[in-house]
Amino acid sequence: MREVTLGLMNGKRGIIFGVANDRSLAWHIAERLHAEGAELAFTHLPTPKMERRVRLLAEPLGATCIVPCDVTDDGQIRAAFQETNRQIGPLDFLVHSVAFASRAALSNPYYKTTRADFQQAMDISVYSLVALCQNGLRYLNEGASILTLTYLGAVKMIPGYNVMGVCKAALESSVRYLAAELGRERNIRVNAISAGPVQTLSAAGVSDFEKILRHYPNKAPLHRNIRPGEVGSSALYLLSDLASAVTGEIHYVDCGYNIVGW
Repeated sequence: MREVTLGLMNGKRGIIFGVANDRSLAWHIAERLHAEGAELAFTHLPTPKMERRVRLLAEPLGATCIVPCDVTDDGQIRAAFQETNRQIGPLDFLVHSVAFASRAALSNPYYKTTRADFQQAMDISVYSLVALCQNGLRYLNEGASILTLTYLGAVKMIPGYNVMGVCKAALESSVRYLAAELGRERNIRVNAISAGPVQTLSAAGVSDFEKILRHYPNKAPLHRNIRPGEVGSSALYLLSDLASAVTGEIHYVDCGYNIVGW
């Protein structure tokens, strides 16, 4: 399907947290935003390997602001926003595509999750969004838009998703509270996309993921899995002025799978 560009993000600037490689949903969102005229900044985990990986993707889009950031470190978050503001100015949107749970926490039954693994997963996958709002609010324009990524495992038990499902439930609740507070204070919108299964780096940690990929086309009303670019298009809508009255929403991009009860 050929994407039509309308310049919906012309003159808008934003920052993308969470690009790991060219399969990342954050990357597909970035490509779509760039095609519509957005000026983008990117963060990367503070290692030479991750910096190289993100630069190879981001620089062809014209991105010059590529900054290190470990979202478990408030000092690094503040520094990332300060440097982004210095290089490209105030931001119109923020994309949070960050999640992590240890292999043990994903492979073991949920009731066997250790306290340390639970705290780590919640810190990186959920609190990081709160931390980005805390430290980045002063650098966001009035009426800016914030977007995060979730999954059906937040509201349904998905085999193998385990502690990450609990994290996504907390993330979706955070979206609603943040939307209420930031909308009142700064007219800032906060939404989430709940995407169907896509082969990404994070998905590789979910046991039996291939079974999930095979299962969706049998049950989803559209009888197929999603294309990653479809997440990018929905993100474009939510981050653009087209969605100026939309906030606190969990927007499903899963070929309708979430509506099926049989």
